Amino acid sequence: MRTCITATDSTDKAGEVLHKIPAARLRAFRSTVWRYWKKEGRHDLPWRKTKDTYRILVSEMMLQQTQVPRVIGKYKEFLQAFPTAKALAKAPLSDVLKVWSGLGYNRRAKYLHDAAKILTKNGVHFNKPTGLLKCTGIGPYTEAAVKVFAFNEPDILIETNIRAAYIHHFYSSVLQKTSITDAEILPLAQKAAEGQDPRTWHWALMDYGAHLKRSGVRNNRRSAHYTKQSKFKGSLRQVRGAVLRELGVNGAHSQNEVYSLIRTNKRIVQKALAGLERDGLIVKEKGKWRVS
Repeated sequence: MRTCITATDSTDKAGEVLHKIPAARLRAFRSTVWRYWKKEGRHDLPWRKTKDTYRILVSEMMLQQTQVPRVIGKYKEFLQAFPTAKALAKAPLSDVLKVWSGLGYNRRAKYLHDAAKILTKNGVHFNKPTGLLKCTGIGPYTEAAVKVFAFNEPDILIETNIRAAYIHHFYSSVLQKTSITDAEILPLAQKAAEGQDPRTWHWALMDYGAHLKRSGVRNNRRSAHYTKQSKFKGSLRQVRGAVLRELGVNGAHSQNEVYSLIRTNKRIVQKALAGLERDGLIVKEKGKWRVS
């Protein structure tokens, strides 16, 4: 899961850790990251071949809680269907959800759809790195990522792979039971980023952290922000997705019809319907549920 924090979030403990780290160690860390990037970096990821703000935003929303291999194909499909923010804004939410289907966490699709409508209103397009925070569901990390990847402006991004890199190199000697916060990592990240190209440095960090995980480094649990993803099969997430697919493909259904189509515990279906309605993904009209 991706998050972003600011310099004001740093702690005294973090400052103490940074003070003890020799400059040579930070330089060695940079060299390691850059060396990996030059040899093994994922240079061909489609969202790394564009500086278009809208396309960067699409990729960032998709990459939240979803692995890169699953995103690649869906990213291309989504942009074929909605090549511009204006095209996305004009599309019905039901069409957006159909294309999004398979990525899960469908609220992200609605947030992206809403953002397109807000940011294209009155001819204002995605031509500035700020303003995204006005949109529901788009937080500081996403706005900072657009700032870095679309405009190459300096900021500090901390997400799961970047955490892995910093914890592995700078916290391996800290007691295993100690939880490392992003606020503690932030001063290190700021210092390491000095003088580096913002866009490429963060790509390199993400790829190097992903490489560490593939190599057997398992330090995510050491992060204070780690949350284990719940099992998907039989979960509320699965039922929510099933309900949306049925309503999107087959149109409006009464609640009893939904029960018949989604053959699972009725209480879970009720909870799914209530949650989807609360998120603005479905509405009930004349006794039938339909996609908003």
